[in-house]
Amino acid sequence: MNDTIAVVGGGISGLLLARTLRERGAKVMILEKSRGLGGRLATKRVGEVVFDQGAQYFTAKTPRFAALVEAWHGHGVAGVWPEFSSHRSIGKPSMNALGKFLAEGLDVKREAKVLSVRRVDKMWEVEIENQPTLRVGQLALTAPVPQSLAVLKAGNVELPAEVAAGLAALRYHPCLALLVTLGGASLVPSEGMVFSDGPVRWIADNVKKGISPGAAAVTVHLSPAFAAEHYAKSELELFPMIEPVIAAWLGAPVVNVALHRWKFSEPIMVYPEPCLWLENLGLGFAGDAFGGARVEGAALSGWALADKMGA
Repeated sequence: MNDTIAVVGGGISGLLLARTLRERGAKVMILEKSRGLGGRLATKRVGEVVFDQGAQYFTAKTPRFAALVEAWHGHGVAGVWPEFSSHRSIGKPSMNALGKFLAEGLDVKREAKVLSVRRVDKMWEVEIENQPTLRVGQLALTAPVPQSLAVLKAGNVELPAEVAAGLAALRYHPCLALLVTLGGASLVPSEGMVFSDGPVRWIADNVKKGISPGAAAVTVHLSPAFAAEHYAKSELELFPMIEPVIAAWLGAPVVNVALHRWKFSEPIMVYPEPCLWLENLGLGFAGDAFGGARVEGAALSGWALADKMGA
């Protein structure tokens, strides 16, 4: 596997990086620790109820990403939400459709949690939980930077001092997503709601969004400050703290509350370059901490690293 490129992370950066490299003739493998693909383009089913639990929509401001989004619309894996707000796009039938679509035809290993990476004889040895160690020629790390640094540290890999300091300085906001099942229709506007202050940042109705046709399902994203302070709490502890803020918008009895934690939800600061490529090590970094804290930023970072790697 001397000529194989291992991409760690199956979010949009990793998927677009892998697709671009493969289109240019490279042999690429994606290693994703979870069962799902797409990173924060994530959907969760709780019984018969469906929630978009991560990114709620995405926009396109650059010609290259706009062309990709238009192609997604053409393939039926993206649409407009809501109908009168054409600048917002969503995955169809839900956000995780985009990760599945981008992964088609790629060599993807799911539930492949990377424990460490080591530089041995100008190659990379990738240790994967409960799987054989891989030996590859080049390595691209597209997971959140703290996770990428952790696997390098576990393999005793030392980066150049200036690079290591720049990466170590990157920090992320956490996010707590409450997934609220209701016994009837909510009063949340079809376009969702942004809260300017307090413990809640965003609320959206997945029925009105077209994600959960079978049962009322509301996604509530808590604010970064509140999430940081209360990150370890359970849904049973969190919901009574939040309910007074959103009660007027629920409009129906609460049937169930689930919780999803995003430890590295949004970069607080962004690396000065859209990616990082250390040619002498055959090692690259990409993700929203490089391209910007939006779906588009993550996509542009993946493309930028593909260009740097020059396959």
